[in-house]
Amino acid sequence: MKMTQISLRALLCTALTAALTTVSAPALAELPKAEINVLPGWRMENGQHMAALHVVLEPGWKTYWRAPGDGGIPPEMDWTGSENLETLDYHWPVPEVIEAGGIATIGYRYEMVLPFEVTPEVAGEDVRFSADLLLGICENICVPVSDTLSADFRADVTTPAPVILGALENRPDTRREAGVVSVTCAQEDLSDGIRVHATLDMPRLAEAETVVFETADREIWVSETMGARDDAGRLAVHADLVPPDAKPFDMAADDLRITVIGAGRAVDVPGCDTLVPAK
Repeated sequence: MKMTQISLRALLCTALTAALTTVSAPALAELPKAEINVLPGWRMENGQHMAALHVVLEPGWKTYWRAPGDGGIPPEMDWTGSENLETLDYHWPVPEVIEAGGIATIGYRYEMVLPFEVTPEVAGEDVRFSADLLLGICENICVPVSDTLSADFRADVTTPAPVILGALENRPDTRREAGVVSVTCAQEDLSDGIRVHATLDMPRLAEAETVVFETADREIWVSETMGARDDAGRLAVHADLVPPDAKPFDMAADDLRITVIGAGRAVDVPGCDTLVPAK
């Protein structure tokens, strides 16, 4: 678990590139390419513009969620070259936990529609969208894919696109919708970071449940969570968090984002109710 001065993103990119370079030239020529498009969407009544990244893959291939697990990289878009675009926020659909070769990754098979909501700098005007995209796709090997995307988000287009609406409807449940009663967390120091224990009092989603921890600081490496339902039926899990300087650090209760995934559903829990030192 010694990921000291290396960022997670850099490490994953290195792994993907290494996997790619082991493939012979003829095999590379036969690799399927992801079909990538921007769905221009529509201008909403609140002045925001809803659009989406659309990735279509050949059968057997997958791409990744925002927290992909071991061996994957999430989509990253550098949209700073856009015109009249102030902010961009993703609306991630419920992902799938995909087991392959003893490794669990989190993402989407065959197709991903990732809605994103744009705030124009000047309300009521068109947005000229331009972005550099990096994402990973995998079958038996993993391939980093980069592309340059562009689209016009017209202010006079106000009819919602059904494919984007479908992705928006396939969102995780909120804490209230899922009936989460409480989320209590405890932190213990490790030699190179911290271990966070979380106990979620919530109804069971499925027989098999996957819990993912995330932090706002993407430079912090987060391990796979371990744990299960306890005797009281609560979901009790823990994971290790290692920052770039490989030292213990202090977390706030709302620094941790928890997602529970199971049976085609997910629950998004934005923070712990309490975070105390572990006993």
